[in-house]
Amino acid sequence: MYINLPLKIIGLGRYLPSKIISSNELEIRYGLPSGWVERRNGVRERRWVTTETASFMAAEAAREALEEAGLRPDQLNLLINASGTAEQAIPDNGALIQRQLGLGRSGIPAMSVNTTCLSFITAIDIAATYLQAGRFSNILIASSDISSCGINPKEPESATLVGDAAAAVVVTRSGLGDNSSIHHAHFSTWGNGASFTAIRGGGSARHPAKPGHNPDDDLFHMDGPAILRMVRTLDEEFLETLYPGLSTSLVDIDCVVPHQSSKVGLLLLQRYGWPQARIVQTLHWLGNCVAASIPSTLYQAVRDNTLQRGEKLLLVGTGAGLSIGGMVMTY
Repeated sequence: MYINLPLKIIGLGRYLPSKIISSNELEIRYGLPSGWVERRNGVRERRWVTTETASFMAAEAAREALEEAGLRPDQLNLLINASGTAEQAIPDNGALIQRQLGLGRSGIPAMSVNTTCLSFITAIDIAATYLQAGRFSNILIASSDISSCGINPKEPESATLVGDAAAAVVVTRSGLGDNSSIHHAHFSTWGNGASFTAIRGGGSARHPAKPGHNPDDDLFHMDGPAILRMVRTLDEEFLETLYPGLSTSLVDIDCVVPHQSSKVGLLLLQRYGWPQARIVQTLHWLGNCVAASIPSTLYQAVRDNTLQRGEKLLLVGTGAGLSIGGMVMTY
C-alpha cells in the first residue's frame, strides 16, 4: 500500500548480552548430534542474558540511539515499546523502559505495540502516522526480547534457535528536501495459523493460578514446518500487494533487512530472485531475537555501511498470528 509518510531514523542503538552460548553447548545439553543446530537452524551462537532485564537492555540501546540523534532523554515526546515478550504482565514494558531511562517523573507517554516478531515494523508505521499528524516530534522505539527464559527443551528446534537482544531507534519527521520516508507498508494476519507459534499460558485462558495448570503452557511453542507451508501459499500475493514486482525481483530496493526467523525462512527469500548480497543476515551469530531481530539487523546494516543514507530499504518478516508484514522506506 502506497503511503509516503515522512519519517527519518536519526539514531540507532543496540544492546547484546555478553554471555555467548555456542550451538555445540546446546547440542551437549539437549543430547543432539554434533553440528545438528547449525545444519538445521543456521545458528552458530547466540546471546543469552545473565542478570539483565528486558527494560534494562532496551534503555541501554536507547541511550546509544539518543546519543547518535543528539538528544537528551527528556527531549523525547513518546516512547514505544515494540517487543514480542514482556518483562512482566503489568505494567506495560514502556513504563519500565521509561523508568530505566531516568524519566520516571517526566510524564512522557509510553506505550507498547506487540505484533510479536513484526512489532518493530508496526511501531515504525504508527510513529510515522503520529509524526505526520504533528502530535509528536521525537519518538523512541525500543525492541527488547528475552526468550532464553521460556524455551522448551522438549522442542529442540525452537530451543536452539532463539537469542536475547535489544535495539532502539529515534525517529522524527523528515524536513524539507530530505527524502527519508516510508513509501509502502502492508500487514496481513491469518488467525487460522494462531496455534503455530504460541505461549499458551500467562493469560486468562491458562492462568498459572488455575487448577491443573500445565507448566509447559508457559514455554514457547513453534511448529516451523506448518508456518512454512502456510507462508508459501501467501507470500507472493503479499509481496505484490506490498510493492509490485517484489515477488520476482528486488525492483529498486538497495537493502533487505528481514526478520531472522530461521535458516529455512531466510532461504525462502531466494525464490523471489533477490540477490543474496543485498540481504542482511545476523541469524548465524545472534539467532532469532523475536521483535529485536529486525532492528538489531538494521543496526548491523548501517554500522557495516551495507545501508547508507538515501538508499531504499525493505523491512519484512513473519510473526505469530500468523502474520506477515513489510515496509519499503528510504533510509
